Amino acid sequence: MITTHAARTLKHRRQFSVEFYSRNDGLWDIEARLTDVKTYDIQLRTGKLPANRPIHHLLVRLTVDLDGNIIEADAIFEGVPFAGHCEAIAPAYKKLIGLNLLADFRHAIRDRFAGIDGCAHINELAMILPDAAMQVLPFEKRRNIENSESDKKPFELDSCHALRTDGPAVAKYYPNWKSSK
Repeated sequence: MITTHAARTLKHRRQFSVEFYSRNDGLWDIEARLTDVKTYDIQLRTGKLPANRPIHHLLVRLTVDLDGNIIEADAIFEGVPFAGHCEAIAPAYKKLIGLNLLADFRHAIRDRFAGIDGCAHINELAMILPDAAMQVLPFEKRRNIENSESDKKPFELDSCHALRTDGPAVAKYYPNWKSSK
């Protein structure tokens, strides 16, 4: 059991945020941001970083279609510990173009940007994008075909234990897709 009765002092904060924007051309912009902040001054090899100034402030910006195909990609380094060096890898992230966020995306990140071929922090940030995309793209796609019957199994079924097709939630909320495995 973990207790929080002991006095605590915040020393580091890592924040992730992901925002989706619909565009008037039918595409979507996804902006994912990672920020690391120390609450105290730190001495880096490149100089002193004052408290509460980001040591990492990174952004991945993707343009995707409704199916999750990546049309445009940018890695943006707004704050880094080795300015002039960290951001040199940014052009490599154009290799995201042509990938699909909803199909083997994480595997492609590991293959294309491992070690010196990428930035560990940009890679970490990119890894959260498929889950975030699942919160937007399938729902928007479904909205586009709303009120039409489809023979295609809803994307969310069999994606987790609660929505397994032989389970009670599917029997109650998706009776047409109930199976008896």
